[in-house]
Amino acid sequence: MKICIFGAGAIGGYMGVKLAQAGADVSLVARGPHLATMKDKGLTLIEENNDPVTVPVTASDNPADLGPQDYVFVTLKAHSVPPVVDKMQPLIGDDTTIVSGVNGVPWWYFHKIGTDLEGTRLETVDPGNAQWDGFGPDRVLGCVVYPAAEVSEPGTIKHIEGNRFSLGEPDGSKSDRAMALSKALSAAGLKAPVRPRLRDEIWVKLWGNLSFNPISALTHATLDVLCTDPGTRAVARGMMLEAQEIAEKLGVKFPIDVDRRIDGGAAVGAHRTSMLQDLDAGRPMEIDALVGSVQELGRVTNTPTPTIDTVLALIQLRGKSAGLYGR
Repeated sequence: MKICIFGAGAIGGYMGVKLAQAGADVSLVARGPHLATMKDKGLTLIEENNDPVTVPVTASDNPADLGPQDYVFVTLKAHSVPPVVDKMQPLIGDDTTIVSGVNGVPWWYFHKIGTDLEGTRLETVDPGNAQWDGFGPDRVLGCVVYPAAEVSEPGTIKHIEGNRFSLGEPDGSKSDRAMALSKALSAAGLKAPVRPRLRDEIWVKLWGNLSFNPISALTHATLDVLCTDPGTRAVARGMMLEAQEIAEKLGVKFPIDVDRRIDGGAAVGAHRTSMLQDLDAGRPMEIDALVGSVQELGRVTNTPTPTIDTVLALIQLRGKSAGLYGR
């Protein structure tokens, strides 16, 4: 089984080390000093209560060096994927599975959904149908990524928490390809359940990302503060209730209520969300995938989204003012 991780930053690097340790045929696509260090010295993983581990890895910035794969994990930021679909083609053979481990509403969301919205395309996450046409929805296997990690320095991944990568076919089946990948990830010490209703998990994670990320970027507040301050908690709650109405129209079932989800965010503590980190670091923010996509789904389902619309307008302008957002 050949597995390529396209976008071997924090999450991709963490997965890459674990797979390499287990003896998997894994390769990584990265760039810059991070790639240079991996090629020269290997890739290092630092996990809590464990000594740092360094493994030699096959890594390149040119997919043509790696050839067709059985599985290609896409672990880039959502807005970074459409522009590199053409570059990824050398990795894709007749039987290659694209594993979509990207935050937000996935571009394949309405593939094999089993409703009259079958085949609906989402411009906010797949402008110009780049992924739908370039990968093909039949290749996709969904993935909800739970671990938190960071690139502490080039070639070094610091794992913070979590080791679950939930997998799911768009039609909910326990396919051979899903079960084979689950087995390979499990052998690497990762949790990889195959879920019949992966869209439910997508929405529970998106619930927090949709609201906590833009509010934190606008206020510079950490999770514990924005989830307990009465004003920002009310804004987050309003966004989440609008999102829940959309999701339930699409057949999603939420296992917890909105207040428990916000309390869960508060319990994480003084965490700076990824969008706030990107803003501070001068990196493009995932505004469309996390917030704009939910607004688009509101239009698809004829659901008003006044709170989402307001926060989206604010964070879009904040991103434009910083030179970190453009559609």
